[in-house]
This record gives sequence, structure tokens and C-alpha cells, in this order.
Amino acid sequence: MATLTVLKFPTADGAEKMISILDDLQKQELIKIQDAAIVSWKEGKKKPKTNQLYDLKKLGALDGAFWGMLFGIIFFVPIFGMAIGAAMGALSGSFKDIGINDDFIEKIRTQVTEGTSALFLLSTDAVKDRVEEAIKDIKFEILATNLPKEEEEKLREMFVH
Repeated sequence: MATLTVLKFPTADGAEKMISILDDLQKQELIKIQDAAIVSWKEGKKKPKTNQLYDLKKLGALDGAFWGMLFGIIFFVPIFGMAIGAAMGALSGSFKDIGINDDFIEKIRTQVTEGTSALFLLSTDAVKDRVEEAIKDIKFEILATNLPKEEEEKLREMFVH
């Protein structure tokens, strides 16, 4: 079963540092990264920068559409008009069907702010004690939603081409 985890960092480059460590852990087979994306919000910028890190379509990874829609819902700025607002509302309802609810979205929206970063990680098979040991000195907060198998399948059906 995959887990969608959001790690929030107090600096704009914290997520980049974490993914470097997780890449090393993956090489040691201590975690399997199915997909990942970073949100980095530098000081003085009006909005965050997003970046999908893996191109794992061959492995059934989520594509940019998933991350784009999720980030659009989380960081949506209502200056585009009601039509887009209504579309985002409909998409938000679709995310509820796969276990990403309004509380999860709102928590991320309010906590990932200017000067911070976040790592959105879809992973499996983590050797928890070894992963925890490797990242113990990094300052971050964990926000996570576990995706039961059937919700993971719904997620893949919605966004994988």
C-alpha cells in the first residue's frame, strides 16, 4: 500500500535536501519512492514553485496532471473567476473520493507559506527505523494521509495515462 506523505520544512530549500537523503535511502532499498514533487516558496515571491521529481510512468507513477491539480486546489488564488473556482470545487470533490479531504488540503494551504517548502511523497516499503535514523537531524513536520489499496487504485485511474 502506498502512502502519500507531506513533509513541511521551515526553509525554502529543506525539501530539496530531504529528497537527496531519500534518494540515497532508496538506493539502499530502505524505501521505494513511487513519485514525488516539491513545493518551494522563496521569501519575497507571490506564489510557490512546484516541481515533479520523478518520471516514473513505466512504474505506474502519477503524472504531472495529478500534482498540478492537487497543487492547484491547495494553492489556488481566486483571481481567475468563478468558472475556475467551480472547476476547482469539483476537483476537490474528486480528491475526497481518494482520501484527500478538505482538512488535509486546508492544513497544507495554511502551513506551506512564504519561506517554507514541502515534499509530497508517494512511497511504499519504508524500513521505518532506518529511515527515521537517516532523517533525525532534519527539521520538518509530517502531514500524512495513508492511502488504502482501493483508494490508491482510484487515484491511479484518475490521473495515470
